[in-house]
Amino acid sequence: MKRRTVATALAGLLTVGCSGVSATSPHQSDLAATPASSITPSVTTATTGSPLATPSPALPSRFEGSVSRLPPDLRAEMHGTNWRRGCPVPLGDLRLLTFRYWGFDGAVHEGPMVVNSSVATDVLWVFRQLFVARFPIKHVALTHRYRPRHDDPNDKRDVTASFNCRPVITTEGPQDVFSQHSYGLAIDVNPLQNPEVALDGYVRGRYSRPYRDRSKDLPGMIHAGDVVVRSFAAIGWSWGGDWSSMKDYMHFSLTGT
Repeated sequence: MKRRTVATALAGLLTVGCSGVSATSPHQSDLAATPASSITPSVTTATTGSPLATPSPALPSRFEGSVSRLPPDLRAEMHGTNWRRGCPVPLGDLRLLTFRYWGFDGAVHEGPMVVNSSVATDVLWVFRQLFVARFPIKHVALTHRYRPRHDDPNDKRDVTASFNCRPVITTEGPQDVFSQHSYGLAIDVNPLQNPEVALDGYVRGRYSRPYRDRSKDLPGMIHAGDVVVRSFAAIGWSWGGDWSSMKDYMHFSLTGT
């Protein structure tokens, strides 16, 4: 089924804008100056086709983002794929974010993300901070269905995403407990550049292994104290790069797990 672009799917929704994005790296005081509670996006019901992240070099270099209820056809698409009966959160408690971000190509792109309704406004604020700082994101898109037998170590996908009803996955494989992604309360940012690293240094993803060395400062990598970590910390989320056991450098969550 051919999907429509984010712009088509969410046409007419009120956006949350920010102009003057010449700043390259906001200080902590800059983060505090624009609290998440000051963003009040509209929450509406979209009725058109479900979105895909669609790069558009023509997009203006200013932040825009929106929050909406899941469109009916997106709900139908998620049912039985990355959501199913028995998942810990109903579809009605999820929200669709659509926002602009800077890509690795230096252009402005726009993509969708599904999160828990309780954190939607805060998460949108975080990605505004990353846009202002011009932190590059490879690709923002909805997650694919989790299939343990298809966990390919040669997978090159590098998708920044949140909701996916799946178990906790460690370097040892899936565990018998729901991930915080199953609640829409966790986000993985640039997973290829920010891999899971076991205590012995093992990285499952072949194309993530060059990023095991965290002394590198390559595009899309996340480091302690940078704008990504500080922005998520400002809304009360924790970073997997601070874990004392294995490290999950891509992972941010409300509960710290």
